[in-house]
Amino acid sequence: MSRPGLLAAALALAAPAAVAQQVDLQVAPQIVGDAIPASLTGQPGAAARGRAIVANRGVGLCLLCHSGPIVEERFQGDLAPNLAGAGSRWSEGQLRLRIVDGSRLNADTIMPPYYRTSGLRRVARNFQGKTILSAAQIEDVVAYLATLKD
Repeated sequence: MSRPGLLAAALALAAPAAVAQQVDLQVAPQIVGDAIPASLTGQPGAAARGRAIVANRGVGLCLLCHSGPIVEERFQGDLAPNLAGAGSRWSEGQLRLRIVDGSRLNADTIMPPYYRTSGLRRVARNFQGKTILSAAQIEDVVAYLATLKD
């Protein structure tokens, strides 16, 4: 099975545990260039909570594809960029867009849109209309990744 096929299978198995509560998306995040400059919640996130989301294989599933400076997690992915130095490579707004919907930057990305509910294919009925992460969780992950400067 190809790497994208393995990824799809793994995400399908893990999806029920990873889906967040339904989020009100009446006001879509404003994209400016390659970023969403404004916080989705109007408040900054908490880096410690963001680190916990990134490390938790049942919530963000980040380490399924990415590796990063989370030494207690032994098995990390190599399908996507290493998260170390993410805060040096991208601004908070650029990080936010990549998490909200990376397909806006790369139509061929294998990264799921963590904060989009429309235009998705093969979504189980009980997960339709729900985001993978809530707006607050997105902000927490952005806050954590922004601290990764090395």
